[in-house]
Amino acid sequence: MRKITFKILTKLPTKYISNGLIIIMAIFIYGILGSYFIMDLNLIDSIYYATITMATVGYGDYLPQTGIEKLFATSLALAGVALLAYVFNMMLTNFQEKMTKYSKGARKLKAIENMEDYYIICGLGRVGKVVFDELTDRNQNVIVIEKDKEKCENIEEKKNIVILNGDAIENDLIAKLAGTKCRSVIVCTGDDVTNLFIVLTIRETNPDAWIVSRASKLENIKRLKKAGANKIVSPEVIGGEGLYYESASPHLLRVTVRHNSDEIYEEFKIITKHGCTLENIEYHLPGIETTLTRQIKTMNIADGQRFVNRLSIHDDQKQALDNLYRSANNIHSHLISGPNNTTFDKLLEDLRKQEEIIGVNLSNEEIAKLTQKEILNK
Repeated sequence: MRKITFKILTKLPTKYISNGLIIIMAIFIYGILGSYFIMDLNLIDSIYYATITMATVGYGDYLPQTGIEKLFATSLALAGVALLAYVFNMMLTNFQEKMTKYSKGARKLKAIENMEDYYIICGLGRVGKVVFDELTDRNQNVIVIEKDKEKCENIEEKKNIVILNGDAIENDLIAKLAGTKCRSVIVCTGDDVTNLFIVLTIRETNPDAWIVSRASKLENIKRLKKAGANKIVSPEVIGGEGLYYESASPHLLRVTVRHNSDEIYEEFKIITKHGCTLENIEYHLPGIETTLTRQIKTMNIADGQRFVNRLSIHDDQKQALDNLYRSANNIHSHLISGPNNTTFDKLLEDLRKQEEIIGVNLSNEEIAKLTQKEILNK
């Protein structure tokens, strides 16, 4: 019994134990003093009487005779009953808290089991929140691991979002999650030592994981690289959005095409059909490496329809867009993010049926040379 009681007490929150001990001591002292001065018992008998009355045992060997003795005995017995009720309620409350926590944890684990192609974010600070927003804007599956409980509570969990309040390296949690179903791990806590340890933990058990880490200090970039990070981003150089692009780099496709502005919507329908996001459009002026870039960041077909409708009622905007396409000889590139390379293969197959594809994942230098040759050939 003693072992069981000790085990229960060690599992209880400190505040409950402290409050309970204070109450027990206060009632016990009241019982001893009352027994000594009111019941006129000696010290040993006072301790004995206070104990059996608080425990509501009452052997009957000491019976209160006067009115004040009866009032004292009644108050002490009621205090003992109240104490038992408090202890029981304390244990029940703790049990409910444990069960609620267990139930939530079980639901989260079940949600993770059912997830495919998810991203993991370690650390939900200023940079981590930007990465989180970039991913959720694209309806990606995201698992967030954050030690700060308040930050976790500020994020609404959805079917494709799981928030884990805890340490990423505790119980090898991150190593278990960064398996084959994980597209990328983004390590962006504010502490480089923590980031380094997380990267080492992941790489030790997941040699093929794609890891992008934040480096608060430039001198730690080499250390994180040696630890196994595929990409390291410093906020001194680039922000949270850059972390997203680096984390998605195995699943980013740059397609250089040639077509006029009238084919924009048909092309966009193909991109969204495959569940991909059009990140931006880059226009290549002949012979010039630097591109004119329009940020798009959408996978919603309704956005494409609104764009086409706007051009249909604003002739000046349509004319400006046509001029831009003509200036670039209708050559431009699309930066597209998607779930995997199999999807990209199917996407490229459909795009080739719709338009002329000049190249895939070409550098700006390669494209500039191609456009320069076209000018010379003309």
